Amino acid sequence: MPLLDVRHLTTRFHTRNGIVHAVEDVSFSVAAGQTLGIVGESGSGKSVTCYSLLGLIPQPPGRIHGGTAMFDGIDLLKAGESQLRKIRGKRISMIFQDPMTSLNPYLRVSEQLMEPLELHEGMSGRKALDRAIEALAEVGIDNPESRIQSYPHEFSGGMRQRVMIAMALITRPELLICDEPTTALDVTVQKQVLDLIRSRQQELGTAVIFVTHDLAVVSEVCDTVNVMYAGRIVESAPKAELFRHPLHAYTRSLLKSIPAIQKKGEDLYTIPGLPPDLSHPPAGCAFQPRNTIGRADLCLTDRHPELAEHGSGHFVQDCPGCLALK
Repeated sequence: MPLLDVRHLTTRFHTRNGIVHAVEDVSFSVAAGQTLGIVGESGSGKSVTCYSLLGLIPQPPGRIHGGTAMFDGIDLLKAGESQLRKIRGKRISMIFQDPMTSLNPYLRVSEQLMEPLELHEGMSGRKALDRAIEALAEVGIDNPESRIQSYPHEFSGGMRQRVMIAMALITRPELLICDEPTTALDVTVQKQVLDLIRSRQQELGTAVIFVTHDLAVVSEVCDTVNVMYAGRIVESAPKAELFRHPLHAYTRSLLKSIPAIQKKGEDLYTIPGLPPDLSHPPAGCAFQPRNTIGRADLCLTDRHPELAEHGSGHFVQDCPGCLALK
């Protein structure tokens, strides 16, 4: 039985310029100890999917239009704010994209690390401080007894991200959502952060949802991968299967765009054009205008493609043009 089971999640934003269809009919599940990757270009709906689960979508203009997200018998999409407060930061934690803005610059690191313990475990005083110091040591920050009294601006970007990880894991959550946690970091620090998340996951048995646009990160940390485009999942498969046998034209285009696989001297492949305007979503295949790897002339124009199974655990949208080989 999955720890989290999301079915037909639909989130839209009602703006002055129309309704933005940010996430449409998204379904997936995560088991305890599993790492699920959600990959796609900016604006594909990755972060909105995760924010919807935790009730972090600003309402208005955002609105959950449908779906369920069952977590230990609780539908997160229908849970009240008081019920979500007991889950957020305790049973489900999140590492946000930018460590520079996620920490409060006016509070010492000690206060920010101790807050989840005070709110969710009733711990305070020296006991909470000792636990916070231990959490800093676990994420590899030297001399945690003195560094814990520092302000965020006294830490480097990589150290701030480590503080965010310590804060997310301090309550031993069952599910950790990582929203592009390595985007602002250089390659060396990125590797350290990924190793840290993976080691803590193995120690605690935590399930992880890893949101990223970096396929190299996906290949290193994920068990299963959902590829999103224009607010929908276009392909979902175990990591090894996805990299070995990508089926959808968008997935194949993403893989072809990786510089490391280009032959020396060849031009780097880029996906032409831009993702569609989700305030005016196309009636058929959203990838049709950018499909240069499949057969754009065969793409659906009268309905949205639907996920269909192609082999064990491998699902892909049933658009003939995106499945075709040029």
